[in-house]
Amino acid sequence: MRRTGLLICLLAGFVWLAGAEPLQLKKLTCEYVENPLGTDALTPVLGWQLESRARNQMQSAYEIQVSLNEDDLQHGRKLVWKSGKVDSRQNVNITYSGKKLKPFTRYYWRVRVYNQDGEVSDWSRAAWWETAMLSSVDWKAEWIADGSKAPEKEEDFYKDDPAPLFRRDFQLRKPVQEARLYIAGIGYYEASVNGKRVGDHVLDPGWTNYGKQILYSTYDITSLIASGKNTIGVMLGNGFYNPLPIRIFQPLREYLTIGRPCLKAQLRVQYTDGSIETVCTDGSWKTATGPIMRNNVYLGEHYDARHEIPGWDTGDFDDANWKQAILVPEIPTGQLSAQMQPPVRVLEVIKPVRMTECRPGEFIFDMGQNFAGVARIKVKGPKGTAVKIRYGEDVYSDGSLNVMTSVAGQQKKVWNANWNMPGQPQTAWQEDVYVLKGEDEEIWSPRFTFHGFRYIEITGWPGRPSLADIEGVRLSADLQKTGRFECSNPMLNRLDKVLDYTFHSNLFSVQSDCPAREKFGYGGDIVGTARAFCWFYDMENFYRKAIQDFANDQRPEGGITETAPYNGIAAEGLGDDSGPIGWQLAFAFMQKQLYEYYGDLRTIVDFYPALRRQVEFLRSKAEGNRIGGCINDHESLEERIPSLFATAHYYHHVILLAEFASLTKRTKDVQTYTQLASEIKEAFIKEFLKAGTGKVGNCTQAAQAFALFYDLIPENEKATAFNVLLQAIDKWDGHVASGIFGVPAVFEVLRLNNRNDIAYEMATKKDFPGWGHMLESGATTLWETWRYSDNVFSQNHPMFGSVGEWMYQSLGGITPGAPGFSKVVIKPQPAGDLSWVNCSYESVNGTIVSNWKKEGDIFELQVTVPANTTARIYLPSSTDSKITESGSSLKGVSDMKILGYDNGFSCMEVGSGDYKFVVENR
Repeated sequence: MRRTGLLICLLAGFVWLAGAEPLQLKKLTCEYVENPLGTDALTPVLGWQLESRARNQMQSAYEIQVSLNEDDLQHGRKLVWKSGKVDSRQNVNITYSGKKLKPFTRYYWRVRVYNQDGEVSDWSRAAWWETAMLSSVDWKAEWIADGSKAPEKEEDFYKDDPAPLFRRDFQLRKPVQEARLYIAGIGYYEASVNGKRVGDHVLDPGWTNYGKQILYSTYDITSLIASGKNTIGVMLGNGFYNPLPIRIFQPLREYLTIGRPCLKAQLRVQYTDGSIETVCTDGSWKTATGPIMRNNVYLGEHYDARHEIPGWDTGDFDDANWKQAILVPEIPTGQLSAQMQPPVRVLEVIKPVRMTECRPGEFIFDMGQNFAGVARIKVKGPKGTAVKIRYGEDVYSDGSLNVMTSVAGQQKKVWNANWNMPGQPQTAWQEDVYVLKGEDEEIWSPRFTFHGFRYIEITGWPGRPSLADIEGVRLSADLQKTGRFECSNPMLNRLDKVLDYTFHSNLFSVQSDCPAREKFGYGGDIVGTARAFCWFYDMENFYRKAIQDFANDQRPEGGITETAPYNGIAAEGLGDDSGPIGWQLAFAFMQKQLYEYYGDLRTIVDFYPALRRQVEFLRSKAEGNRIGGCINDHESLEERIPSLFATAHYYHHVILLAEFASLTKRTKDVQTYTQLASEIKEAFIKEFLKAGTGKVGNCTQAAQAFALFYDLIPENEKATAFNVLLQAIDKWDGHVASGIFGVPAVFEVLRLNNRNDIAYEMATKKDFPGWGHMLESGATTLWETWRYSDNVFSQNHPMFGSVGEWMYQSLGGITPGAPGFSKVVIKPQPAGDLSWVNCSYESVNGTIVSNWKKEGDIFELQVTVPANTTARIYLPSSTDSKITESGSSLKGVSDMKILGYDNGFSCMEVGSGDYKFVVENR
């Protein structure tokens, strides 16, 4: 009997090794989300991942079925789309091509695939997506407000202006099958049904140009309602729709689409008999003011618990004294769109690590970590006691709070002798205030603001607070984590954590430069760090929203703004309120990343006309195929030549447009912009390259790296130019000295030239300047500048986070070999004292793993290549190294193609599967 069992196991093992196992399906997505609730895509894109224990598994074809009923789907009947067998390797970005979609409808779908041998898999488990409004006529609700007016005098904006509450009772006549709430409340909202909060989104909806686009969310509220009397309640905050006239470099109210907080909501109930009941915002709603006396995204929130209205959002409440809501006379003009980017949620609750009383009654709490969010307090005391909470990134030598690196828009009277800003705080720090109602223990945190901070100052506390009374509520867009990195160098592991906290601090509904002082979506920061963000998180829907933000604010002449949503900032721009050219690049650059990381060609198609307009605008501003100026390599320690960086970024715009023209089959545009790119390259070389020397501009790290990175050097001078780059690095004793754009260019050029030893030294030096210096100085998030600042520059700034890209691509060795990682390159470059790296990336095709370790003359690499993916693997070695895979000589591994040896690496191509390589250097 045991021999029979052994024979069965051996036969099963033979079948597995032979690759006869059908593919398995997992992670079915619609619009890049698993089972999305409330999408408005008319032709959504579908995708899935494949897995198999066998090697060299490829999809050769797929079949998709879609139905309105899960049982019908399981039996393959009443289908609204039947793709039939489609011969294709494609498993992402597959466009739904069935019957016209209906609003407010759940669609169930499944897929099966065929492997390279034509063997068909089982049908996947059913997945679904649910549509929301698919056209404007689906909205029956109206915009409502409380009828209050904006102050006439500027100083009055800074006085109490209570946040409005809205409520509506409604009757449900029959048993309920399901219920959905579709809601947009601008600036921010928090909704409840029968006294229970709806959902877990914070600071919803995402910030947009409200004159062009307003986002709404969909919630399943079936569990919150029942037959009989029900009540819906909504509280509104100001957000960026009703900002203060504070100058965040520019007066926000003069540039943003603004208005008094208003609400549009539609509750749709389906009864068990199939009939529909709809409750919409209209003039029948009631409104009153609540306990939030002031709220602003920069200055904070003031909450007076004495003004709470118990039970206001429940059916037992008598609202006879509430006034009628009004229909908004000038309705917001932005198109209502389903919010698809990940919402802001609570990511973590952080406990303080110490408390000090630097002065009587002035308590400082050190959270031990810089992050974005708010404080939550637990307090008991007399009615009317006002507890003040101030936030800062630093403390002074006496232990008191230093707010100066987080002051909104650098609004500090000490800097401006001609201060003339009525009502505005002379120093615009972050502060929340809570006034006690005087009952039992009270727990509170702000709703409609967020801060960047490490330290909290508490004053006005009744008695003495304890560490248990204060918490930090960490907030951020709830993005799926895609990258994992760990290595033998503790400093780099700390840096990985610092990057995560920095990045998350600046991912709300825009990718910001800092979470306290500005909170704006600067294009330059995106260009400098987008690739690093894509390694850390799934950025598809977030960046698609950001691209739309820039398109919404495209200037009349075609230029792209410095920030999106646009807020009046156009430093070193090119006219017509457009931004500096390096910041304008974000619009095209994000499209490129979505294509490279996620295989998303749809975005390029959608925004191609806008990009072409932008490039033609840039072309009109060029003189002799050069752009004269830009903010350029911001915060570099080296002297800069603005036109060098500006012209290179002009070239980058044009080569991207030429590439996108090719991808979208615009033959004439390919010719036009390929020729234009050639002319820009020629002009760059003529202006900035000293022929025969390899010297570019003033020979700084960034100048040399830019020319090499963009291939703006003749082939016969590249080696010399690279040596000049190495000399520029030597001038700084191996330290990094470049700025926002130069850093990623330097590290990428070093990677491509197999000089990761130099990059590793630059990344790990612990003295000034560099990341190690920041960490040695106590930084828990990245600084805005290489040099520590306690008065001006942010201490939570992602600008230099491009080092994260290097950690994955050079140390882990993972790079995309084709759009969407349908092909992957694994080329780890061990350097310095590093003895091991564990690195993985969750691509749209599945998990890619590159784990290596080095002991003496032995190098081991463990690789996982997802199904439907191929990989080119480079092993650090010499020409006489002994190399094995899973214990066998490479020549004996039949499912591998050996490509040869090149410049210190043995190269081979493999299909999907798990591999273990061992290199013995002799």
